[in-house]
Amino acid sequence: MLEGLRQRIEQLIALYEAEKAENQRLREELHECEETGKNLREQIMELESEIETRKLTEAFTGGGDKKAAREKVDTLIREIGKCISCLED
Repeated sequence: MLEGLRQRIEQLIALYEAEKAENQRLREELHECEETGKNLREQIMELESEIETRKLTEAFTGGGDKKAAREKVDTLIREIGKCISCLED
């Protein structure tokens, strides 16, 4: 009976250690996924900015939608004005 209890305790300890190792592996995998997600979000923002820049460039060089370019410039001017007013306060 005592030997059976000892074997059961050893099994439980082994299971605990295995689960502990799996937990650590999953935490590391989660961290890697979070880092990848962060890098991908940054890349998306950079690409969106590049798209906007290209649209503006194309519009000003005569190859694009001038109305959209004018609206974007007006928006940028308003944003700059807001920034300036915030700095003055």
